[in-house]
Amino acid sequence: MNIEELRTYCLSKRGVTEGFPFGPNTLVFKVGEKVFLLTGLDAQPLSFNVKCDPERAIELREQYPSSVLPGYHMNKKHWNTVQANGELSFKQLTELIDHSYELVYNSLPQRIKETLS
Repeated sequence: MNIEELRTYCLSKRGVTEGFPFGPNTLVFKVGEKVFLLTGLDAQPLSFNVKCDPERAIELREQYPSSVLPGYHMNKKHWNTVQANGELSFKQLTELIDHSYELVYNSLPQRIKETLS
């Protein structure tokens, strides 16, 4: 996965916006004004932070210690930093993105969900 594939995939999800609230080098994806993915534009290989169920986060870190790490500059209980270094397949990467999106989307109030296009 490269940065353009990541961007296209994230923007294909319902109600997603992108921006640079932390400066020009950190691309942030939100749903309902809540962050579900952050990525550095200059990271090689591509890496990104995604939200994760705490128990699943521990399992993933144990299973993929060189690809799934505690979230860099994030709450390490709820966020993982994922390295797209070839260990995880494209499908696995998109599943992690989906999981993060769903956690954030499901936490939104119903009135906000109804406004998302």
